[in-house]
Amino acid sequence: MTKHIIWDWNGTLFHDIDAVVGATNEVFKPYALPVLTADGFRAVYTRPIWLAYERLLGRPLAEGEWELLDDGFHEHYYRLSDTCALAADAELVLTGWTGTQSLCSMAPHAHLVPKVDSFGISGHFTRIDGLLGTTGGEKAAHMTAHIQAIGVDPGEILVIGDSVDDGLAAKHVGAKAVLYTGGMTTRADLESTGLPVVDTLADALDYA
Repeated sequence: MTKHIIWDWNGTLFHDIDAVVGATNEVFKPYALPVLTADGFRAVYTRPIWLAYERLLGRPLAEGEWELLDDGFHEHYYRLSDTCALAADAELVLTGWTGTQSLCSMAPHAHLVPKVDSFGISGHFTRIDGLLGTTGGEKAAHMTAHIQAIGVDPGEILVIGDSVDDGLAAKHVGAKAVLYTGGMTTRADLESTGLPVVDTLADALDYA
């Protein structure tokens, strides 16, 4: 039985795919690559993010190149994400869930908390955790620390996210997961995990 939901933020509750694609295009302008569409971005997206960048470039990143690209991405992303909204049914599902819920994101914590608060939804979460260190990595360790902090049995948790990495993190901690197609990842990649895949957040709650 599910008692607690752990939500992902970017691409799940926060519908920011346009900002992500736009910022990626901006940061890769000096490389003269073809402009990415949302589907083009999804075709290369993976975590850790630097592997996606290597897919785009068709080569390994040089020493220090990742840091420059990541800093540039976030500079453009923060500007572009100001016009992004919550997923269509985000507020409905947050209000409708009768158990507890928290937020575990790979976004920088200092940016995440005020962004969530700006939508007036912080009160739904018992805890909000973004990253305090380097961005771009995998979620499993971050999820482990989050679950230890909230003190909930992983067997009573459902993770809802938009990436393969969300599913892998849930499996790592022993939680259930359902993956949502509204974010960064293709349906085929999500289905390759063997986990349930849904097109709306409301449908995700059916698995709770």
